[in-house]
Amino acid sequence: MKVILASHYGMCFGVRDALAIASNVPTPHRFTIHGQLVHNPQINEGLARRGFSITPENRRDPVPLTPGVLITAHGISSRERSRLLRAKKTLIDTTCPLVRRVHNAAQRLNARGFFVIVIGKRSHVEVQGIVGDLDRYAVVEKPHDVQPYDAEALGVVCQTTTPPFLAEEVIHAIRACNPGKSIEVVDTICLPTRQRQEAVLALLNRVQALVVVGGRNSNNSRQLARLAEDRNIPCVQVERDGDLDPEWFKPFSLVGLTAGTSTPDAAIRAVHRALLRLTGAQGTTEVRPLDVPDASRVSDGGGLLAWMSPSTHRL
Repeated sequence: MKVILASHYGMCFGVRDALAIASNVPTPHRFTIHGQLVHNPQINEGLARRGFSITPENRRDPVPLTPGVLITAHGISSRERSRLLRAKKTLIDTTCPLVRRVHNAAQRLNARGFFVIVIGKRSHVEVQGIVGDLDRYAVVEKPHDVQPYDAEALGVVCQTTTPPFLAEEVIHAIRACNPGKSIEVVDTICLPTRQRQEAVLALLNRVQALVVVGGRNSNNSRQLARLAEDRNIPCVQVERDGDLDPEWFKPFSLVGLTAGTSTPDAAIRAVHRALLRLTGAQGTTEVRPLDVPDASRVSDGGGLLAWMSPSTHRL
């Protein structure tokens, strides 16, 4: 069996920055992570071992008991940030700059009187943070969710991990259902998402099956798997090498490998090695170095470290 790696895969710069910030917190026991720092079990297990408390994402209403709160890469609304500051919490903000860009775009549209449509998963914490500061909005997951909206001006943004083809379909549906209205679209799909999805589409033309390494609740990892499933290419999503079933691979001689943007390098390497062991002595592989932080950062000033709360010196 031959294993071919995607041309882009694995951690993006936003996740690497968030992990770097968390790793430099000298007193983890004094901080609660406000949800999952990133959607990956190995990372969150490691953070818990270091002493961080972690609030379940579906139970973030109570204010954490620790003196400090670490905001995750998925971001929170300005209203939620203000609530935590009113509770006298020290904040460390690891929000991805590309997520922050979506917040800023949505808030600008809102301030100009637009009804804001967010293309994304309404249950996802990134989307919940985006809409938390909006006066009027709708969250749309699929084209069939679109409806005529009671507003003359519609503004559209996307969750950062939205597949570009899905965004195009939803935007087409919005225009079709709302003829004659002013519609402004801000492209907020992040470059790492585009790169990884385009790399998978290119890979699917060459392989018989696909392995995606990523957390089961990672939206961007699921989207990579869905690209294969939509094209009737067998696909398995695993979180670690122990999840691989050798029997599953027996029908295939050519398998592709990719990973979501929150997947640790070590997990990808472990899965890759396990796949190579399945190939036996005759197996070959095409190897590409693991992604380094993307050079094409887009931020609103200064990078993540500049977005720490002024009170972060009180660690």
